[in-house]
Amino acid sequence: MTDVSINHFTFHYPQSDVKVLNDINLTFKSHHFSLLSGPSGSGKSTLLYFIAGLYPHFIGIDAVGEIKFGDTNIKDIPREKISQSVAMMFQNPNQQFAMDTVVHEMTFVLENLRIAPDKMDDIINDALEFCGIKRLRSRVINTLSGGEKQRVALACIVAMDPQVIVLDEPFASIDPGSREDLINKLKLLQQEHGKTIILADHDLTSYRGLVDEFYYLDPDTHQISLLDDQQAEHFFKNFESTQQMHKRVEIPTGDDHAIIKLSDFKLEPHASLLLTLNHFDFYKEKTTLITGANGIGKSTLFNALTNLLPYKGTIVFDGKDIQKIRPLPYAKKVTLLFQDAENQFLNITVKEELDLSLANRTNTDYTQADVDDMLSKLDMAGKDERIVYSLSEGQKKKLQIIEMLIMNPPVLLMDEPFKGLDYHSLEVVVGFLNRAKTDFHQTQIIISHQLSGLDTLIDYHAAFEDQNLTYQEVIK
Repeated sequence: MTDVSINHFTFHYPQSDVKVLNDINLTFKSHHFSLLSGPSGSGKSTLLYFIAGLYPHFIGIDAVGEIKFGDTNIKDIPREKISQSVAMMFQNPNQQFAMDTVVHEMTFVLENLRIAPDKMDDIINDALEFCGIKRLRSRVINTLSGGEKQRVALACIVAMDPQVIVLDEPFASIDPGSREDLINKLKLLQQEHGKTIILADHDLTSYRGLVDEFYYLDPDTHQISLLDDQQAEHFFKNFESTQQMHKRVEIPTGDDHAIIKLSDFKLEPHASLLLTLNHFDFYKEKTTLITGANGIGKSTLFNALTNLLPYKGTIVFDGKDIQKIRPLPYAKKVTLLFQDAENQFLNITVKEELDLSLANRTNTDYTQADVDDMLSKLDMAGKDERIVYSLSEGQKKKLQIIEMLIMNPPVLLMDEPFKGLDYHSLEVVVGFLNRAKTDFHQTQIIISHQLSGLDTLIDYHAAFEDQNLTYQEVIK
Protein backbone atom coordinates (compact mmCIF):
# COMPACT_ATOMS: atom_id res chain seq x y z
CA MET A 1 0.00 0.00 0.00
CA THR A 2 1.37 3.41 -1.00
CA ASP A 3 -0.17 6.59 0.39
CA VAL A 4 0.39 9.97 -1.25
CA SER A 5 1.48 12.27 1.58
CA ILE A 6 1.96 16.04 1.33
CA ASN A 7 3.99 17.78 4.03
CA HIS A 8 4.29 21.54 4.65
CA PHE A 9 3.80 22.21 0.96
CA THR A 10 3.75 25.86 -0.20
CA PHE A 11 3.82 27.25 -3.74
CA HIS A 12 3.39 30.51 -5.65
CA TYR A 13 3.78 31.24 -9.36
CA PRO A 14 6.78 33.26 -10.59
CA GLN A 15 4.61 36.21 -11.65
CA SER A 16 3.01 36.59 -8.21
CA ASP A 17 3.87 36.61 -4.52
CA VAL A 18 0.40 35.30 -3.63
CA LYS A 19 0.55 31.75 -2.32
CA VAL A 20 -1.56 29.37 -4.38
CA LEU A 21 -0.95 26.58 -1.86
CA ASN A 22 -0.07 27.47 1.72
CA ASP A 23 1.48 24.93 4.10
CA ILE A 24 -0.54 21.97 2.84
CA ASN A 25 -0.47 18.88 5.05
CA LEU A 26 -2.59 15.86 4.12
CA THR A 27 -2.50 12.23 3.07
CA PHE A 28 -4.40 10.68 0.19
CA LYS A 29 -4.86 7.09 1.33
CA SER A 30 -3.93 4.17 -0.88
CA HIS A 31 -6.84 2.40 -2.62
CA HIS A 32 -9.21 5.22 -1.62
CA PHE A 33 -11.37 7.52 -3.75
CA SER A 34 -10.56 11.08 -2.64
CA LEU A 35 -12.45 14.17 -3.83
CA LEU A 36 -10.81 17.62 -3.71
CA SER A 37 -13.20 20.54 -4.14
CA GLY A 38 -12.94 24.31 -4.13
CA PRO A 39 -13.79 27.32 -6.35
CA SER A 40 -12.33 27.92 -9.82
CA GLY A 41 -8.73 29.11 -9.63
CA SER A 42 -8.24 28.11 -6.00
CA GLY A 43 -5.21 25.90 -6.71
CA LYS A 44 -6.67 22.42 -7.16
CA SER A 45 -5.07 21.87 -10.57
CA THR A 46 -1.71 23.15 -9.35
CA LEU A 47 -1.60 20.58 -6.57
CA LEU A 48 -2.52 17.76 -8.95
CA TYR A 49 0.26 18.79 -11.36
CA PHE A 50 2.76 18.41 -8.52
CA ILE A 51 1.35 15.02 -7.50
CA ALA A 52 1.61 13.83 -11.11
CA GLY A 53 5.22 15.03 -11.33
CA LEU A 54 4.45 17.61 -14.04
CA TYR A 55 5.44 20.49 -11.77
CA PRO A 56 8.11 21.73 -11.20
CA HIS A 57 9.55 19.96 -14.27
CA PHE A 58 7.58 22.00 -16.81
CA ILE A 59 7.58 25.43 -15.11
CA GLY A 60 11.11 25.65 -13.75
CA ILE A 61 10.19 26.79 -10.25
CA ASP A 62 9.96 24.56 -7.22
CA ALA A 63 7.80 24.57 -4.13
CA VAL A 64 8.63 24.44 -0.44
CA GLY A 65 7.81 21.14 1.26
CA GLU A 66 7.51 17.61 -0.06
CA ILE A 67 5.19 15.15 -1.76
CA LYS A 68 5.91 11.48 -1.08
CA PHE A 69 4.73 8.20 -2.56
CA GLY A 70 5.04 5.93 0.44
CA ASP A 71 8.46 6.74 1.87
CA THR A 72 9.91 8.15 -1.37
CA ASN A 73 9.97 11.85 -2.25
CA ILE A 74 8.52 12.30 -5.74
CA LYS A 75 11.62 14.34 -6.63
CA ASP A 76 13.70 11.21 -6.18
CA ILE A 77 11.62 9.11 -8.59
CA PRO A 78 13.09 9.10 -12.13
CA ARG A 79 10.82 10.80 -14.67
CA GLU A 80 10.40 7.63 -16.72
CA LYS A 81 9.16 5.74 -13.65
CA ILE A 82 6.66 8.32 -12.42
CA SER A 83 4.26 7.45 -15.26
CA GLN A 84 4.28 3.84 -14.09
CA SER A 85 3.03 4.99 -10.69
CA VAL A 86 0.71 7.91 -11.46
CA ALA A 87 -1.26 9.10 -14.50
CA MET A 88 -3.20 12.34 -14.85
CA MET A 89 -6.36 13.17 -16.78
CA PHE A 90 -6.53 16.87 -17.64
CA GLN A 91 -9.60 19.08 -17.61
CA ASN A 92 -8.78 20.09 -21.18
CA PRO A 93 -8.51 16.77 -23.07
CA ASN A 94 -6.63 18.41 -25.95
CA GLN A 95 -3.61 18.65 -23.64
CA GLN A 96 -3.69 14.87 -23.28
CA PHE A 97 -2.94 13.73 -26.80
CA ALA A 98 0.11 13.54 -29.07
CA MET A 99 -1.09 11.35 -31.96
CA ASP A 100 -3.75 11.58 -34.67
CA THR A 101 -6.11 8.66 -34.01
CA VAL A 102 -7.37 6.96 -30.88
CA VAL A 103 -5.56 3.68 -31.55
CA HIS A 104 -2.32 5.48 -32.44
CA GLU A 105 -2.52 7.49 -29.21
CA MET A 106 -3.07 4.40 -27.08
CA THR A 107 -0.28 2.54 -28.87
CA PHE A 108 2.04 5.50 -28.27
CA VAL A 109 1.18 5.48 -24.56
CA LEU A 110 1.96 1.77 -24.27
CA GLU A 111 5.19 2.09 -26.27
CA ASN A 112 6.39 4.69 -23.76
CA LEU A 113 5.80 2.13 -21.02
CA ARG A 114 7.73 -0.47 -23.05
CA ILE A 115 4.79 -2.86 -23.28
CA ALA A 116 5.45 -5.81 -25.59
CA PRO A 117 3.87 -5.20 -29.04
CA ASP A 118 2.06 -8.55 -29.03
CA LYS A 119 0.20 -7.55 -25.85
CA MET A 120 -0.87 -4.08 -26.95
CA ASP A 121 -3.95 -4.96 -28.98
CA ASP A 122 -5.65 -6.82 -26.13
CA ILE A 123 -4.81 -4.03 -23.65
CA ILE A 124 -6.20 -1.38 -26.00
CA ASN A 125 -9.40 -3.31 -26.71
CA ASP A 126 -9.99 -4.01 -23.01
CA ALA A 127 -9.49 -0.33 -22.09
CA LEU A 128 -11.79 0.89 -24.87
CA GLU A 129 -14.46 -1.61 -23.88
CA PHE A 130 -14.19 -0.63 -20.21
CA CYS A 131 -14.80 3.02 -21.17
CA GLY A 132 -17.59 2.13 -23.62
CA ILE A 133 -15.88 3.54 -26.71
CA LYS A 134 -14.77 0.59 -28.86
CA ARG A 135 -16.52 2.33 -31.77
CA LEU A 136 -14.00 5.20 -31.52
CA ARG A 137 -10.91 3.02 -31.94
CA SER A 138 -9.99 4.27 -35.43
CA ARG A 139 -11.42 7.79 -35.16
CA VAL A 140 -9.28 10.89 -35.67
CA ILE A 141 -9.07 12.55 -32.26
CA ASN A 142 -9.62 16.08 -33.57
CA THR A 143 -13.02 15.03 -34.95
CA LEU A 144 -14.29 13.85 -31.55
CA SER A 145 -16.51 15.87 -29.23
CA GLY A 146 -15.13 17.13 -25.93
CA GLY A 147 -16.94 14.39 -24.04
CA GLU A 148 -15.65 11.68 -26.37
CA LYS A 149 -12.11 13.00 -25.94
CA GLN A 150 -12.48 12.71 -22.15
CA ARG A 151 -13.50 9.07 -22.50
CA VAL A 152 -10.48 8.43 -24.74
CA ALA A 153 -8.22 10.10 -22.16
CA LEU A 154 -9.60 7.80 -19.47
CA ALA A 155 -9.12 4.76 -21.73
CA CYS A 156 -5.45 5.71 -22.17
CA ILE A 157 -5.05 5.84 -18.39
CA VAL A 158 -6.81 2.49 -17.94
CA ALA A 159 -4.42 0.99 -20.51
CA MET A 160 -1.41 2.44 -18.63
CA ASP A 161 -2.56 0.68 -15.44
CA PRO A 162 -0.97 3.15 -12.97
CA GLN A 163 -1.26 2.76 -9.22
CA VAL A 164 -2.55 6.32 -8.72
CA ILE A 165 -5.04 8.06 -11.04
CA VAL A 166 -5.23 11.86 -10.76
CA LEU A 167 -8.12 13.67 -12.48
CA ASP A 168 -8.60 17.42 -12.89
CA GLU A 169 -12.25 18.47 -13.44
CA PRO A 170 -12.56 15.48 -15.78
CA PHE A 171 -16.27 15.73 -16.55
CA ALA A 172 -16.57 19.40 -17.53
CA SER A 173 -17.50 18.54 -21.14
CA ILE A 174 -19.61 15.46 -20.49
CA ASP A 175 -23.39 15.04 -20.55
CA PRO A 176 -25.03 14.07 -17.22
CA GLY A 177 -25.59 10.41 -18.12
CA SER A 178 -22.01 9.90 -19.26
CA ARG A 179 -20.74 11.73 -16.17
CA GLU A 180 -22.48 9.32 -13.80
CA ASP A 181 -21.30 6.34 -15.85
CA LEU A 182 -17.64 7.44 -15.75
CA ILE A 183 -17.72 8.21 -12.02
CA ASN A 184 -19.03 4.68 -11.45
CA LYS A 185 -16.20 3.32 -13.62
CA LEU A 186 -13.67 5.18 -11.46
CA LYS A 187 -15.25 3.61 -8.39
CA LEU A 188 -14.92 0.22 -10.10
CA LEU A 189 -11.22 0.87 -10.75
CA GLN A 190 -10.78 1.67 -7.07
CA GLN A 191 -12.77 -1.22 -5.63
CA GLU A 192 -11.95 -4.06 -8.04
CA HIS A 193 -8.52 -3.03 -9.33
CA GLY A 194 -7.09 -1.42 -6.19
CA LYS A 195 -6.48 2.01 -7.74
CA THR A 196 -5.98 5.18 -5.74
CA ILE A 197 -8.26 7.88 -7.17
CA ILE A 198 -7.54 11.58 -6.50
CA LEU A 199 -10.09 13.77 -8.26
CA ALA A 200 -10.52 17.57 -8.23
CA ASP A 201 -13.96 18.96 -9.05
CA HIS A 202 -16.08 21.93 -7.97
CA ASP A 203 -19.17 20.17 -9.37
CA LEU A 204 -20.28 17.68 -6.71
CA THR A 205 -22.89 15.89 -8.84
CA SER A 206 -22.94 12.07 -8.39
CA TYR A 207 -20.11 11.84 -5.84
CA ARG A 208 -22.21 11.47 -2.70
CA GLY A 209 -21.84 7.97 -1.28
CA LEU A 210 -18.99 7.07 -3.64
CA VAL A 211 -15.99 9.02 -2.34
CA ASP A 212 -14.10 7.89 0.75
CA GLU A 213 -12.67 11.31 1.66
CA PHE A 214 -13.79 14.83 0.84
CA TYR A 215 -11.17 17.59 0.94
CA TYR A 216 -11.84 21.31 0.52
CA LEU A 217 -9.34 23.93 -0.68
CA ASP A 218 -10.20 27.28 0.91
CA PRO A 219 -9.62 30.12 -1.60
CA ASP A 220 -8.92 32.61 1.20
CA THR A 221 -6.38 30.65 3.27
CA HIS A 222 -5.11 28.50 0.35
CA GLN A 223 -5.15 25.54 2.73
CA ILE A 224 -6.87 22.18 2.45
CA SER A 225 -9.14 20.63 5.07
CA LEU A 226 -10.39 17.06 5.37
CA LEU A 227 -14.13 17.29 5.97
CA ASP A 228 -15.84 15.00 8.44
CA ASP A 229 -19.07 13.25 7.47
CA GLN A 230 -21.28 16.05 8.79
CA GLN A 231 -19.29 18.76 7.01
CA ALA A 232 -19.25 16.77 3.76
CA GLU A 233 -23.02 16.26 3.94
CA HIS A 234 -23.45 20.01 4.45
CA PHE A 235 -21.41 20.70 1.29
CA PHE A 236 -23.39 18.17 -0.73
CA LYS A 237 -26.74 19.59 0.42
CA ASN A 238 -25.70 23.18 -0.27
CA PHE A 239 -24.50 22.20 -3.73
CA GLU A 240 -27.66 20.26 -4.54
CA SER A 241 -29.79 23.25 -3.54
CA THR A 242 -28.17 25.22 -6.38
CA GLN A 243 -28.65 22.47 -8.96
CA GLN A 244 -32.40 22.47 -9.37
CA MET A 245 -33.50 23.63 -12.81
CA HIS A 246 -37.07 24.85 -12.26
CA LYS A 247 -37.67 26.44 -15.64
CA ARG A 248 -40.15 25.53 -18.31
CA VAL A 249 -39.74 27.70 -21.37
CA GLU A 250 -42.06 28.80 -24.12
CA ILE A 251 -42.13 27.46 -27.66
CA PRO A 252 -41.33 30.24 -30.18
CA THR A 253 -44.33 31.77 -31.95
CA GLY A 254 -44.84 33.57 -35.22
CA ASP A 255 -44.57 36.86 -33.35
CA ASP A 256 -40.84 36.32 -32.80
CA HIS A 257 -38.33 37.72 -35.29
CA ALA A 258 -36.00 35.05 -36.70
CA ILE A 259 -32.42 36.24 -37.17
CA ILE A 260 -31.01 32.91 -38.45
CA LYS A 261 -33.08 30.62 -40.69
CA LEU A 262 -32.11 27.09 -41.76
CA SER A 263 -33.92 25.63 -44.79
CA ASP A 264 -33.59 22.16 -46.36
CA PHE A 265 -30.57 21.85 -44.11
CA LYS A 266 -28.40 18.76 -43.89
CA LEU A 267 -25.21 18.27 -41.90
CA GLU A 268 -23.19 15.19 -42.81
CA PRO A 269 -19.43 15.63 -42.37
CA HIS A 270 -17.32 12.61 -43.34
CA ALA A 271 -20.43 11.07 -45.01
CA SER A 272 -22.07 10.59 -41.61
CA LEU A 273 -25.51 12.19 -41.28
CA LEU A 274 -25.77 14.23 -38.07
CA LEU A 275 -28.71 16.54 -38.67
CA THR A 276 -31.46 17.08 -41.21
CA LEU A 277 -33.97 19.95 -40.98
CA ASN A 278 -36.70 21.10 -43.34
CA HIS A 279 -36.86 24.41 -41.50
CA PHE A 280 -35.54 25.80 -38.24
CA ASP A 281 -35.23 29.36 -36.90
CA PHE A 282 -33.15 31.02 -34.18
CA TYR A 283 -34.73 34.16 -32.77
CA LYS A 284 -33.43 37.70 -32.36
CA GLU A 285 -32.53 39.03 -28.90
CA LYS A 286 -33.32 35.66 -27.33
CA THR A 287 -31.11 33.10 -25.59
CA THR A 288 -31.59 29.61 -27.02
CA LEU A 289 -30.15 26.60 -25.18
CA ILE A 290 -29.20 23.54 -27.24
CA THR A 291 -28.95 20.24 -25.36
CA GLY A 292 -27.98 16.76 -26.52
CA ALA A 293 -25.65 13.85 -25.85
CA ASN A 294 -21.89 13.96 -26.39
CA GLY A 295 -20.87 13.40 -30.01
CA ILE A 296 -24.32 13.98 -31.47
CA GLY A 297 -23.19 16.99 -33.55
CA LYS A 298 -23.88 20.14 -31.52
CA SER A 299 -20.43 21.70 -31.99
CA THR A 300 -20.48 20.67 -35.65
CA LEU A 301 -23.73 22.61 -36.06
CA PHE A 302 -22.03 25.71 -34.65
CA ASN A 303 -19.21 25.29 -37.16
CA ALA A 304 -21.80 25.26 -39.94
CA LEU A 305 -23.62 28.32 -38.56
CA THR A 306 -20.33 30.24 -38.59
CA ASN A 307 -19.58 28.98 -42.12
CA LEU A 308 -16.52 27.07 -40.96
CA LEU A 309 -17.83 23.73 -42.20
CA PRO A 310 -19.62 22.65 -45.41
CA TYR A 311 -23.34 21.90 -45.20
CA LYS A 312 -26.23 21.27 -47.56
CA GLY A 313 -29.18 23.61 -47.80
CA THR A 314 -29.46 27.27 -46.89
CA ILE A 315 -28.51 29.35 -43.86
CA VAL A 316 -29.95 32.87 -43.91
CA PHE A 317 -28.70 35.54 -41.51
CA ASP A 318 -30.78 38.70 -41.13
CA GLY A 319 -32.41 38.11 -44.51
CA LYS A 320 -29.30 37.20 -46.51
CA ASP A 321 -27.76 33.85 -47.48
CA ILE A 322 -24.50 33.60 -45.52
CA GLN A 323 -22.73 32.30 -48.63
CA LYS A 324 -23.23 35.78 -50.11
CA ILE A 325 -21.71 37.56 -47.10
CA ARG A 326 -17.96 38.09 -47.05
CA PRO A 327 -16.24 36.01 -44.32
CA LEU A 328 -14.81 38.83 -42.18
CA PRO A 329 -17.99 40.93 -41.94
CA TYR A 330 -19.99 37.77 -41.19
CA ALA A 331 -17.53 36.67 -38.48
CA LYS A 332 -18.01 40.03 -36.75
CA LYS A 333 -21.78 39.56 -36.76
CA VAL A 334 -22.00 35.85 -35.89
CA THR A 335 -19.17 34.97 -33.53
CA LEU A 336 -18.25 31.64 -31.94
CA LEU A 337 -16.99 31.20 -28.39
CA PHE A 338 -15.01 27.96 -28.64
CA GLN A 339 -15.41 25.10 -26.20
CA ASP A 340 -11.65 25.17 -25.59
CA ALA A 341 -10.75 28.66 -24.33
CA GLU A 342 -7.14 28.37 -25.49
CA ASN A 343 -8.31 28.21 -29.10
CA GLN A 344 -9.61 31.78 -28.69
CA PHE A 345 -6.34 33.29 -27.44
CA LEU A 346 -3.94 35.08 -29.80
CA ASN A 347 -1.57 36.76 -27.33
CA ILE A 348 0.57 35.90 -24.31
CA THR A 349 -0.69 37.87 -21.32
CA VAL A 350 -4.15 38.63 -19.96
CA LYS A 351 -3.70 42.36 -20.65
CA GLU A 352 -2.63 41.75 -24.24
CA GLU A 353 -5.71 39.61 -24.85
CA LEU A 354 -8.07 42.21 -23.40
CA ASP A 355 -6.39 45.08 -25.26
CA LEU A 356 -6.79 43.17 -28.53
CA SER A 357 -10.51 42.72 -27.91
CA LEU A 358 -10.93 46.40 -27.06
CA ALA A 359 -9.05 47.40 -30.22
CA ASN A 360 -11.16 45.16 -32.46
CA ARG A 361 -14.63 45.60 -30.99
CA THR A 362 -17.36 46.48 -33.44
CA ASN A 363 -18.86 49.14 -31.13
CA THR A 364 -18.07 50.95 -27.89
CA ASP A 365 -20.91 49.55 -25.78
CA TYR A 366 -18.35 48.11 -23.37
CA THR A 367 -16.00 50.66 -21.81
CA GLN A 368 -12.75 50.11 -19.93
CA ALA A 369 -14.75 50.63 -16.73
CA ASP A 370 -17.06 47.78 -17.77
CA VAL A 371 -14.05 45.54 -18.40
CA ASP A 372 -12.54 46.39 -15.01
CA ASP A 373 -15.89 45.65 -13.35
CA MET A 374 -16.18 42.25 -15.07
CA LEU A 375 -12.62 41.35 -14.09
CA SER A 376 -13.31 42.28 -10.48
CA LYS A 377 -16.58 40.37 -10.24
CA LEU A 378 -14.93 37.24 -11.67
CA ASP A 379 -11.88 37.51 -9.38
CA MET A 380 -9.61 38.19 -12.36
CA ALA A 381 -8.41 41.66 -11.31
CA GLY A 382 -4.65 42.02 -10.84
CA LYS A 383 -3.82 39.26 -13.30
CA ASP A 384 -2.84 41.57 -16.19
CA GLU A 385 0.66 40.15 -16.56
CA ARG A 386 -0.27 36.51 -16.08
CA ILE A 387 0.50 34.32 -19.08
CA VAL A 388 -2.88 33.14 -20.32
CA TYR A 389 -1.71 29.53 -20.59
CA SER A 390 -0.73 29.53 -16.90
CA LEU A 391 -4.30 30.29 -15.82
CA SER A 392 -6.55 27.56 -14.49
CA GLU A 393 -9.13 26.23 -16.94
CA GLY A 394 -11.84 28.13 -15.08
CA GLN A 395 -9.84 31.37 -15.25
CA LYS A 396 -9.21 30.85 -18.98
CA LYS A 397 -12.95 30.46 -19.49
CA LYS A 398 -13.64 33.68 -17.56
CA LEU A 399 -11.11 35.59 -19.67
CA GLN A 400 -12.55 34.14 -22.87
CA ILE A 401 -16.09 35.18 -21.93
CA ILE A 402 -15.01 38.72 -21.06
CA GLU A 403 -13.18 39.01 -24.39
CA MET A 404 -16.19 37.90 -26.40
CA LEU A 405 -18.53 40.21 -24.51
CA ILE A 406 -16.20 43.14 -25.26
CA MET A 407 -16.44 42.26 -28.97
CA ASN A 408 -20.24 42.38 -28.56
CA PRO A 409 -21.33 40.71 -31.83
CA PRO A 410 -25.05 40.79 -32.72
CA VAL A 411 -25.12 36.97 -32.47
CA LEU A 412 -22.90 35.07 -30.03
CA LEU A 413 -22.68 31.28 -30.29
CA MET A 414 -21.27 29.76 -27.10
CA ASP A 415 -20.01 26.16 -26.94
CA GLU A 416 -19.94 25.04 -23.28
CA PRO A 417 -19.34 28.57 -21.93
CA PHE A 418 -19.77 27.49 -18.30
CA LYS A 419 -17.19 24.70 -18.39
CA GLY A 420 -14.87 24.91 -15.39
CA LEU A 421 -16.85 27.63 -13.61
CA ASP A 422 -17.90 27.26 -9.98
CA TYR A 423 -21.47 28.20 -9.12
CA HIS A 424 -20.71 31.76 -8.00
CA SER A 425 -18.79 32.47 -11.21
CA LEU A 426 -21.62 30.97 -13.25
CA GLU A 427 -24.12 33.32 -11.58
CA VAL A 428 -21.90 36.30 -12.40
CA VAL A 429 -21.50 35.23 -16.04
CA VAL A 430 -25.26 34.72 -16.39
CA GLY A 431 -25.69 38.31 -15.19
CA PHE A 432 -23.23 39.54 -17.82
CA LEU A 433 -25.03 37.61 -20.57
CA ASN A 434 -28.43 38.93 -19.52
CA ARG A 435 -27.07 42.47 -19.68
CA ALA A 436 -25.67 41.86 -23.19
CA LYS A 437 -29.08 40.60 -24.31
CA THR A 438 -31.19 43.26 -22.60
CA ASP A 439 -29.04 46.38 -22.95
CA PHE A 440 -27.17 45.61 -26.19
CA HIS A 441 -29.82 43.44 -27.96
CA GLN A 442 -27.51 40.45 -28.40
CA THR A 443 -28.83 37.11 -29.69
CA GLN A 444 -27.29 34.15 -27.86
CA ILE A 445 -27.23 30.46 -28.77
CA ILE A 446 -25.68 28.21 -26.13
CA ILE A 447 -24.56 24.58 -26.07
CA SER A 448 -24.31 23.43 -22.46
CA HIS A 449 -24.41 20.31 -20.34
CA GLN A 450 -24.51 22.66 -17.34
CA LEU A 451 -28.22 23.34 -16.84
CA SER A 452 -28.51 24.56 -13.26
CA GLY A 453 -28.22 28.26 -12.61
CA LEU A 454 -29.54 29.19 -16.06
CA ASP A 455 -33.17 29.84 -15.07
CA THR A 456 -32.99 33.61 -15.56
CA LEU A 457 -31.10 33.38 -18.86
CA ILE A 458 -32.78 30.82 -21.12
CA ASP A 459 -35.70 31.90 -23.34
CA TYR A 460 -35.95 28.85 -25.61
CA HIS A 461 -34.71 25.26 -25.49
CA ALA A 462 -33.82 23.23 -28.59
CA ALA A 463 -33.20 19.50 -28.09
CA PHE A 464 -30.74 17.83 -30.48
CA GLU A 465 -31.62 14.13 -30.82
CA ASP A 466 -32.31 11.55 -33.52
CA GLN A 467 -30.67 13.76 -36.19
CA ASN A 468 -33.24 16.46 -35.49
CA LEU A 469 -33.50 19.77 -33.64
CA THR A 470 -36.83 20.61 -32.00
CA TYR A 471 -38.02 23.29 -29.60
CA GLN A 472 -39.23 21.86 -26.28
CA GLU A 473 -40.77 23.36 -23.16
CA VAL A 474 -38.98 21.17 -20.63
CA ILE A 475 -35.24 21.54 -20.05
CA LYS A 476 -33.67 18.29 -18.89
